Formats: sequence, C-alpha cells, structure tokens
Amino acid sequence: MKAAKADILRVHQRNKPRKTSKQIVFRIITHFLLMLGALTMLIPFIWMITTSFKSLEEVFLMPPTLFGKKFVWQNYAHISERFNYFRYFTNSLMVSAWVVAFQLFTSCMAGFAFARLKFPGRDKLFLLYLSTMMVPYHVTIIPNFLQMRNYGLVNTLWSLMIPPMVSAFGTFLLRQFFITVPKELYEAAKIDGCTPMGIFLRIFLPMAKSTIATLTIFCFMGTWNDYFTPLIYINQETNYTLPLGLASMKGMYSTDWPVLMAATTISILPVLIAFLFAQDAFVKGIMLAGMKD
Repeated sequence: MKAAKADILRVHQRNKPRKTSKQIVFRIITHFLLMLGALTMLIPFIWMITTSFKSLEEVFLMPPTLFGKKFVWQNYAHISERFNYFRYFTNSLMVSAWVVAFQLFTSCMAGFAFARLKFPGRDKLFLLYLSTMMVPYHVTIIPNFLQMRNYGLVNTLWSLMIPPMVSAFGTFLLRQFFITVPKELYEAAKIDGCTPMGIFLRIFLPMAKSTIATLTIFCFMGTWNDYFTPLIYINQETNYTLPLGLASMKGMYSTDWPVLMAATTISILPVLIAFLFAQDAFVKGIMLAGMKD
C-alpha cells in the first residue's frame, strides 16, 4: 500500500508543470514590489509609535532617528493629565457604537425588502435611493445643520448620531448579498407558513454574517475617524470626539509631539482590534457582496 502511494506521488510530481525561469523572476519581482509597498505604508505608523516613546528634544534631532535613547513611558501618562482625552475617547465610542447598531438594523431591513419583497415601484425607489450616493456629502451638510439646529441638537452628540443612522451604501451592500440567496429557500419557507419577518430573521440574517461584518468595519472606521462632521456640529469641548480632541492637542505656538503621537496611537487601537477580529469575515463579505444570481 505504501509503495503504491509512493508511486502515485512520484507520477504526480513528474506530471506537475515546472515553473520557467521567467515565471520565477516575475514572482520574485512581484513579491518584492508588494513588500516595498507594504513597508512604505507601514513607515508612518512605525514612526508614530516610536515617536510616542521619545522625548520632545529627540523629535527634532537632525538627522532624525527612529528610536530615542530611552523609552519615555510618561508620554502616555501625560495624555490624561494635560487633556480630557478619555472623555473624547468615550464620546467617539458612544457615537460609533450607536451609528453602527442602527445602520446595521436599517440596512439589513431595507436590503431584504429591496431584494425579496415585492411592492409597487420597488426597483425605481431603489434606484432613487441609490442615487443619493452620487450626491457629495458636503452638499447636504448645510440642510442637515439647519435641521439639527431647528431640533435643538446642535452641539450635542445626537447631531452626530441621528443623520448617519440610515446608509444607502449599507442598504446596497446587504441587498447585493440577499439577492444571491436562492429563491427556493424563500419560497419553501413561505410555503411552510413562515412570515417575511420570520424568513428574514431565521434564514437570511444568519447567512449574511460576513457581509454584516464588512459593513460593521466600514461604518465603524468612517464614524470613528470622522473629523469634518463634529467640526461643524460641536463647539463645546466636553462633547469633542477623538479627531477633534486630537486636533485641539496641537497648540498654536508649540506642540508636545510625543504626547500627541501617544494619543494618536491609542486612538487607532479600537479600529485595529475590530479589523483583526473580523478580517476573515471582512474578506469573505467583500467577495460575496459583488456576486449576483
């Protein structure tokens, strides 16, 4: 038996196409360029992290050095001493969690309705809804601001949480996935007496975990890193989100760059952790979202 397996393996190796020298050189060059591109993108992050452990004098040394003579751990302790940093962090976390939760809810419901439910003008309404993605966000900022002012929500976190609760992109992403689910599953559940809401909760929603993870990462990153919207709506320092808080840490005449880099390093940790935990589902969701039956 072992001899037969060895013979099969030898035949397989013999019939396996050999790579030519051109293919090997091409793969080496390709991997080198990819590694060079990855290193180029990582250098700013590495510089940010190493700067957060330097003293202020070492930041301006010429020629510059990647690492300081010693690690200054006190930079991270000075964040909360000089700035209301953890208040900014809490505000960003609260806004991001709210927007992600409600955007997932509305996008899943609307995506299922546009994909499987039949009602008059469904496709035209979807095209109209999708066309809102073509309108630049900066065009709508003034009407949104006037609306929030009329509601008395300017300079509150509600002005950052209510408008992005509905997303045309999220609806499109979930709709593209739901139309890939075989119609037979929907029809079979309908024949068994399951309501549309039951079909959505028991069949479609569990199958959309990868796409939901993709939308979660996109939504969380966009909300967490948003600087322009809080800049328009928020004036009170206690309601600052992290992007506004980090900008306020930069002084007009002097800036403690190591402390600022330490604060920035902490600010990217939630996004990094979220992506590391959901990267498999993220890649799978991107692949499935572009498919159509």
